[in-house]
Amino acid sequence: MEEYVGLGEFEFGYSELQEGRLHISPSPSKRHMIGSGELFVQLRSQVPADLIAIQDLDVDLGLASEAEPGFSRRPDLVVARRSALKREGMLRASDVVVIVEIVSPGSKRTDRVVKRSEYSDVGIPHYWIVDLDEPVSLIACRLVDGGYVDDGEVVDEFRADAPFPVRVDLNALG
Repeated sequence: MEEYVGLGEFEFGYSELQEGRLHISPSPSKRHMIGSGELFVQLRSQVPADLIAIQDLDVDLGLASEAEPGFSRRPDLVVARRSALKREGMLRASDVVVIVEIVSPGSKRTDRVVKRSEYSDVGIPHYWIVDLDEPVSLIACRLVDGGYVDDGEVVDEFRADAPFPVRVDLNALG
């Protein structure tokens, strides 16, 4: 994991680490970035004081020991415990309360299957999958007995009481 952190930022695109293998993806589209930014703006004012919304930040999933190949993901947005900002290094999965992925054309299966599995394996309580294709939708997964359950795709407006009261105008994302 130290070697991965030492790579720093790439000029184009972003990187993730999966079982010690570096995956470099193209930079997100303008539409993707606008959707992510709008979601951040909507969430920022609704997040309780002990939490913070952060865009595009590496998360150490902690799926492997120090001696084994690591796992790191760079979700579009996380809501994490504010206290985690005091610690040096990557954000840890145990710091994350909500993790959000915005589906890209090349990431549909990864976001809906692979990352869903990884994020539930490490105990992230809430995973939101946003699809900007019309109609813009959100699947809110919540951790129950070690796996995610959801109530299907929501369009127009997303509302939830957990992990904090939140309302998202999905039409504003697209």
